[in-house]
Amino acid sequence: MSPRAAVLYVCVDRGRQASDVPAERAIEEGRAFADGRGMPLLETITDPYGEPDPRRRKGWQRVCEMAVRGEITDVVTRWPAAVAPESHHHLRFREAEALGEHGVTIRYSWEPLAELKAAAP
Repeated sequence: MSPRAAVLYVCVDRGRQASDVPAERAIEEGRAFADGRGMPLLETITDPYGEPDPRRRKGWQRVCEMAVRGEITDVVTRWPAAVAPESHHHLRFREAEALGEHGVTIRYSWEPLAELKAAAP
């Protein structure tokens, strides 16, 4: 593994018109974020929006498997709700802590959050 290696995780609500625009924007933004910070993206992993518990999502399970195997140092996602919605925000902390045990940090690509890293309470 290179010094930094990341996956781009995308789980967005497609909205009322079932548009792909939110996912496309998240992918574009995430790639620019990683590129601007010298983080090679190994993979883009997506999940359909709707399941609040990330551990029940196939894509998130893949993210966690890559973390356990030491393949990644960062998970880039647009904002905290991609990991878990506001109604289940405590799950974000659980996931940040679990990934952190493997040296992996969740990073947000949305500009107002871009310098934040997810942290366990």
